[in-house]
Amino acid sequence: MKFARYRHGRRRGYALVEDNVLRPIIGTPYGRWRASGEAIPLAEAKLLAPVRPSKVLGVALNYRSHVERSPLPGLNEEPKTPEMFLMAPSAIIGPEEAIRLPAGSQRVEYEGELVVVIGRRARRVRPEKALEYVLGYTCGNDVSARDWQQGDIQWWRAKGCDTFAPLGPWLVTDLDPTKLELRTRVNGREVQHTSTGSLIHSVACIVSSASQVMTLLPGDVVFTGTPGNTAPLRKGDLVEVEIDGIGVLRNPVR
Repeated sequence: MKFARYRHGRRRGYALVEDNVLRPIIGTPYGRWRASGEAIPLAEAKLLAPVRPSKVLGVALNYRSHVERSPLPGLNEEPKTPEMFLMAPSAIIGPEEAIRLPAGSQRVEYEGELVVVIGRRARRVRPEKALEYVLGYTCGNDVSARDWQQGDIQWWRAKGCDTFAPLGPWLVTDLDPTKLELRTRVNGREVQHTSTGSLIHSVACIVSSASQVMTLLPGDVVFTGTPGNTAPLRKGDLVEVEIDGIGVLRNPVR
């Protein structure tokens, strides 16, 4: 199933996505819900970020192709366990919303990623049970201010600026996270391409590892890492992150 968050006039809510129609639901995807019987043409609604998480986690250096090309000094060895960091929920934006280049940073880069959406409360779950706590997946762009990331002790501003966590276009359930093709394009040119089967640490491993330390709640999200090279974004660019079975997350740069 595909779930979207949308705005239609003054109304906001969750809906099932079927072809080019939104079918609003009563309830949320994280609990009991039922179809309302309404139908809204997709073209008439504004798609919002598909989730409103209490917290956002990111995984660093989770593809060998990115470890080999790490832009950060000293971070060029494959991590033995998932290396995670916190991101700001206020950084989240939805599809078609603008990534805003912050004043003071000279190098802001894209990072196309598969993003995990937690479906129910997860605390100290075992890896073999971890996927039972996942509701679904969406596309994400872990936008990063590299100069701040290299110069600061903490990554709070390099990863947490407003608009630095685009998500969308919707949340899709029942996908195999080991068999998805991920592509990132800038102005139509492909700049990243990988299979999620190349993740160093699997989705199950990541969710289990995070849940040993903090309780994951319904709607929380985990960015699973980016592959290969990344490069600077410029004003006027258009970034697209596409994942098979999910769709295309598209954001202009301002």
